[in-house]
Amino acid sequence: MCTNHREFKSTTERTVTEEVLIYSVKCVFCTLRTVRIQRHPCAVSWIVTGVSVLKCIHCNADGTENKKPSPHVVRLLCAVADLIVRLAKDKFGAIQTEYQKAIYYEIGFLVCAAVGLLFAVLMPIAGLFFCMCRCCDNCGGEMHQRQRKNADCRRGLLGTLLFSTSLVITIGVLCAYAANQNLSSQVKNIRRLVNSNMRDLHTFANDTPMQIDYLISQYATAKNKVIYDLDNIGPLLGGRIHDQLDKEVRPALDRVLNMAGAMRETKEALENVSVGLEVLKEGTGKLNFNLSLVRTSINRTLNDPGCHDEESDATTAQLCRNIRQSLSQLQISANFTRLPKVNPQLENVNEVLKTDLSAIVQRGYSSLNDTPHMVIEQTRSVVETVQGLVDGIGSNISSFSKVFPVQSCLSNFTIFISHAHAKIEDHYPEIDQMDFYRWIGCIALCCMVVLVLAFNYLGLLCGTLGYDKHASPTTRGCISNTGGTMLMAGVGFSFIFSWVLMGLVTIIFLVGGNMEKLICEPFHSTEIFKVVDTPYLVNPEWKNFIPGYMYNDSDLELTAESLYSTCKENKGIYSAMRLDKVFNISSYLNTTVLTKDVVGQLDSVKIDLRGIILLEAEGKQNLLDFSEAGLSEINYADYLDEVNKGVTVMDLLSFARELEAQTDLMPRGALQTALKGHIGTLRQIHNQQIIPMEQAMSALNQSMRFLERTASDLPNKVLAVLDAIEAAQYLISQNATHLINRETGKFTATITGYFHQYIEWVKSSLALEVAPCKPFSNMVDTAEIITCSFLVDSMNTFWMGLGCSTLFLLPSIILAVKLAKYYRRMDTEDVYDDIPTYDTMNRFPRASAPPRHIDW
Repeated sequence: MCTNHREFKSTTERTVTEEVLIYSVKCVFCTLRTVRIQRHPCAVSWIVTGVSVLKCIHCNADGTENKKPSPHVVRLLCAVADLIVRLAKDKFGAIQTEYQKAIYYEIGFLVCAAVGLLFAVLMPIAGLFFCMCRCCDNCGGEMHQRQRKNADCRRGLLGTLLFSTSLVITIGVLCAYAANQNLSSQVKNIRRLVNSNMRDLHTFANDTPMQIDYLISQYATAKNKVIYDLDNIGPLLGGRIHDQLDKEVRPALDRVLNMAGAMRETKEALENVSVGLEVLKEGTGKLNFNLSLVRTSINRTLNDPGCHDEESDATTAQLCRNIRQSLSQLQISANFTRLPKVNPQLENVNEVLKTDLSAIVQRGYSSLNDTPHMVIEQTRSVVETVQGLVDGIGSNISSFSKVFPVQSCLSNFTIFISHAHAKIEDHYPEIDQMDFYRWIGCIALCCMVVLVLAFNYLGLLCGTLGYDKHASPTTRGCISNTGGTMLMAGVGFSFIFSWVLMGLVTIIFLVGGNMEKLICEPFHSTEIFKVVDTPYLVNPEWKNFIPGYMYNDSDLELTAESLYSTCKENKGIYSAMRLDKVFNISSYLNTTVLTKDVVGQLDSVKIDLRGIILLEAEGKQNLLDFSEAGLSEINYADYLDEVNKGVTVMDLLSFARELEAQTDLMPRGALQTALKGHIGTLRQIHNQQIIPMEQAMSALNQSMRFLERTASDLPNKVLAVLDAIEAAQYLISQNATHLINRETGKFTATITGYFHQYIEWVKSSLALEVAPCKPFSNMVDTAEIITCSFLVDSMNTFWMGLGCSTLFLLPSIILAVKLAKYYRRMDTEDVYDDIPTYDTMNRFPRASAPPRHIDW
């Protein structure tokens, strides 16, 4: 709980009345601790219901929330919120029992106030009885002091306690004085805060039209983007159409272009075959003649006698026979003279190539690539019409500020602000004068306590300095006697002023405590808005009073809490105040309505691509002529058979190597020398005739194989190419409508998207950035700062310090009365006999009789 004293009964054993009484006493201390010098961290939900001081029964000593409060108290506090709302709804005309509940709810403050009033009433009565009692020589009024052995100790203890008590009172007075000065200094800041709020409101009123003008002016950005896209409709719309067509059409044109390349390669291959065949025929004749000469020469050489003398040289004779037998291999193998010429096919291909198919295909490419230009020419009138419509949309948007009465409303608002500020300025002198009177009054209250403190401190000073422990009570010095008299004067002024101080402290406590609990803390926890926003509180027919008052629509979700929090986030007043009920910008700036004519014009675009010719009739005929060039009539098998045979029956180099090996086995002589010459001749023939012929045969082989591949199913290949071209041409001429409509729709969406993006930006800016309403939440915060931080904080600090000082006047009175006996000069004193110190029977002194009243 808020205090740490022991509980006398368990929660379950107490009644509601007992708990309330106990907690009321606790709240005296809890309230002192929870003033806004350091705001109490425990914020429970019952603040807004008016639970002021009784809130502490739900808090622990450290300010944390008590998780297990008494069930009776919980029921009591939960009923308080309903009570406040019911009283407000009933316009405070509830029955008497409801007011009794309200009093019961405020019982904590009432108990504290009762204690204060009891103090204020009893203190002057107690002072009166105290005076009468002293007049009767009681209550310390007897001018006789009995001697005690611990008198010095008692005097020192009383002096220390009185000095400590005076220090506590001094601290309390200083706190009250500081609070008084703080309030006076803070009052001077009110002008600065109010001026700041008014300046913010003027800025709000002056900047809002410029912000709206800026929103309207930014339409130029969207307009420029639209104009740019319309001016570039060829690359944008035509380019997209071209890109989509190119995926289907270009492969067909590429096939035709490849076929044109095949024609040129076929011509080259036929030329190579024709030239190679002539070369091989000529080479074969020369080779055959040279091989015949070599065979004849070797036979003549083998007729040497050494080759026939088997008796003298059988080895040579055998070698000669072997060489003569191998001469049959020295003859040509391939016979190219029987192969037909390819001149007819070459002439046909040359005739086909007179038509430049590649140039025709390039014209097809150019025609396809001219799609953007065709789009520009066919949409020129539509683009001009749309550009005019864009200017019209700009005029409609520019009229937005005229339809929405911003300037007139803000002009009236500026005049209202100026008048309100002028009225507030007129009240500043009155506020300063009232604050001056308040400051004087608070200083007077502090001076009452300071007067008592002055007598206490002077009494302690004079009494301590003038006290002579060797002097008897009747012979004390003037300074010591003056100290005691000042202490008694302080006691008298304490009785005179304390009841006044306590009465004022009680009043300030009631006002400041309730304001702290009922206004300040609920505001900081935003719970106060929940009470204000209670449905049907202000008007039985209004669920939410703000929209009910402003728009006559109480069902609209616009509450004080949402309005304050939205403005606190510095959002636009349009969204904060739900001004769409007055002027619905969404219906006014409707993208569909604004761009209806633009969409209609762009949807009416008709693009005709039948002017695109991919392959002219001449090119198609050229392809058919190529397929009929007679390439399939060539006997590729005969050509390839002859080419694959080789030039001679046996490779001349191999024959020369064998002949050389056999010749080396012969004895040296004319025969060997002659054979060596023939071997050189064979090698020369191989290098000069065989190798060129082999190269020509290889080239012929490659050309014939290329021609064979080209001629293979050539008519069907040409027909497939023509079919692809026809399909692509049909796609462009007949089936491109869907593609054109799709791409036109995308282009239209892009154009309208600029308007949509701009209008959404306007709506978002108007809701979040234009006319930010933070100045209005700042006004509420300023009112809270002035009320709570300036007034209530200082008020609570003042009554706390002054109340603490007033309470400690009680022990100050008691201590001062007791201590004054040790400083004042007495009329009589105790008399001591000379009795031995070991006489315990008579160790106490014998007091002389006090003087009679007639002798005073």
